[in-house]
Amino acid sequence: MGMTGVEQARPRVAPFAVPEQRGADSAAALSERSRGDHTHSEPPAPRVTVERTSVRGQVLDALRAALLSGELAPGEVYSAPVLGERFGVSATPVREAMQLLAREGAVEVVPNRGFRVTERTARELAELAEVRALIEVPVVLRLARAVPAGRWASLRPVAEETVSAAACGDVARYVEADRAFHRAVLGLGGNEQLVRVADDLRRRMIWSACDLAVDAGQHVALLDALESQDTLSLHHVLDAHYNA
Repeated sequence: MGMTGVEQARPRVAPFAVPEQRGADSAAALSERSRGDHTHSEPPAPRVTVERTSVRGQVLDALRAALLSGELAPGEVYSAPVLGERFGVSATPVREAMQLLAREGAVEVVPNRGFRVTERTARELAELAEVRALIEVPVVLRLARAVPAGRWASLRPVAEETVSAAACGDVARYVEADRAFHRAVLGLGGNEQLVRVADDLRRRMIWSACDLAVDAGQHVALLDALESQDTLSLHHVLDAHYNA
């Protein structure tokens, strides 16, 4: 999970460039190198295309896709200037995007070198799953009692999108579909703070260790149990989905 995989997971668009800023970008990159940013003896950075209006937003999306695909490998260190050269921008938006990823726990800052992709231990992943279960499962059980059975049918297309993404093996698409599904479910509770916390925890997952088809199937099974108000099946699905 080469950058070919990342490009296949995103629409084909013209490579990102800001021509009128290239001179300034080059000067900025040289300045950053002169301050000691590491640019040599590191794994090759991914070649990607980016497509949103915000430079930082484009770079952030591309970095997330590279992390999901494994193009940015756990344990490796990448410098902002080298990634900036690949994106055709200065190191500044790359560094800003990496700082956001650092706050999410996806990377960590390595002084005078760049950013190391986080390696999560089995214990850390288990702890993360436990926290997610403690937050989300009680909410879903409460919603099962409070939300009319017919209301769950509106979430069926969102669950089916996760199934479609899993069938294609498109990890980046799957992650977004999975987040949309869980946000839709938890959002019925009306607590936006809880939705944001759960969403942040979901970003910290390591998807390479997840069987996407099984995970997506559990989304459908969850809706089946909620629509039929089958409490026993609901508990079984929740246990499998959050404690696998």
